[in-house]
Amino acid sequence: MKTIYLFLILSLSGLSTFCQDHKKEITHYIFPEFVKGTVLMKSGGKNVVMLNYNALTEEMIFDANGKKLAIGPLDQVDTIYINERKFFPVEKTFVELIHKGKYELYARHRCNMVDPGKPAAYGGTSQTSAVTTYSSYMTSGQVYELALPEGVQTKAYTDYWLKKEGKLNQVVGLRQLSKQFAEKADPFKKFVKEHKVDYDSQTSILELITYLEGL
Repeated sequence: MKTIYLFLILSLSGLSTFCQDHKKEITHYIFPEFVKGTVLMKSGGKNVVMLNYNALTEEMIFDANGKKLAIGPLDQVDTIYINERKFFPVEKTFVELIHKGKYELYARHRCNMVDPGKPAAYGGTSQTSAVTTYSSYMTSGQVYELALPEGVQTKAYTDYWLKKEGKLNQVVGLRQLSKQFAEKADPFKKFVKEHKVDYDSQTSILELITYLEGL
């Protein structure tokens, strides 16, 4: 999708509420519908638009009279506020601030698309290339709709960014996270073992970070 300059779009179109079928579970956007949010620019300007975050394309999308466009350029965006949640541009995507204390923890919301495959002999299925499938849906614009084509599923997951001592680093998995706390290696391992910390559980990771802050 071509990234659109937000302030140019706002000068040409008004806001509209995005209609959808609530009966179908939304899996590749983090909100079940587009909701009013505020985009704060580094220049100090503010824009109020209907927003949602597409975890499949990792873009912040806004709705302009039914047309879905990606917010950009990211180097001009400071913060995006949606339902008291804060999102910040990092590299080529957005991360959400989920904890701020001695350490700051950010969640990078992501998901993969799982294609059901095409019918094959003897009642089986032959999986199509994930790259080809994703590319075709991108080209047709279907990945920007709230509902993906029938039968297509997504698998959501989260990566994290940790800000510690002024440095922001991406961590993928508990092993990488443990390297950020080398000075607390023993209590880190003990807490992970005793509390069965699950990297795929945001609550579990937050409990670990809160514990480490108190040491």
